[in-house]
Amino acid sequence: MIYKLGDFVRFVDENLEGYITRIIDKDTIGVTDANDFEIPVLASKVTLVHGDLPGEDDSIGQPLLITSDAPFVREGVYIGIVADQHSNSVVHFHLINETSFQLLSSLTTEKGGIFKGEFSGITAPHSTKKIYSAQLADIQVWPKFRIEVLFNSPLSIEPGAPLSFRQHIKGKDLSVAKEEISSLKQKGWLFRLDEPSPAIDAEKLKQSFFK
Repeated sequence: MIYKLGDFVRFVDENLEGYITRIIDKDTIGVTDANDFEIPVLASKVTLVHGDLPGEDDSIGQPLLITSDAPFVREGVYIGIVADQHSNSVVHFHLINETSFQLLSSLTTEKGGIFKGEFSGITAPHSTKKIYSAQLADIQVWPKFRIEVLFNSPLSIEPGAPLSFRQHIKGKDLSVAKEEISSLKQKGWLFRLDEPSPAIDAEKLKQSFFK
């Protein structure tokens, strides 16, 4: 079985259980128990106690039903990074969709010229979806994130231009104070993907040209 950071597991041969807080290698994981002690263990020596229920991990809030009578929201696509509820050493990346479009998205990581598809799927309007998890202590060696997003709607609405986010997230990016992320119901860091272009002042542009 392939385990994920944040999974709750029980040891097969011992009366121990805890949350996975580190993926050490393909065979070994780190499990943090109730005393905040991380124990290296073979993945074959634990069993999953409970995982994310289908559709539950991804949408913190229920998607809203969009009708032709409701105001159509065209902007508001973010990446939200929040700590795991059981271990601050693990953080989860969520795609946050505040628009009325459904988003078709893909996440690929790149490290040392090696690419890995981490996530692909649909995020319903006004909902969120968990797309990645990582050890916070390893932030300086996190891979480069490549996220592509397409907009889709069954209504007669022109879709927005595709979004592309390609960035290394470093410690300095998370050195700012956390902010409340209402859709995730906790504090974290926000990165906006559909940042609006700065407005151009035509008069100032003309004056600058003549100078």
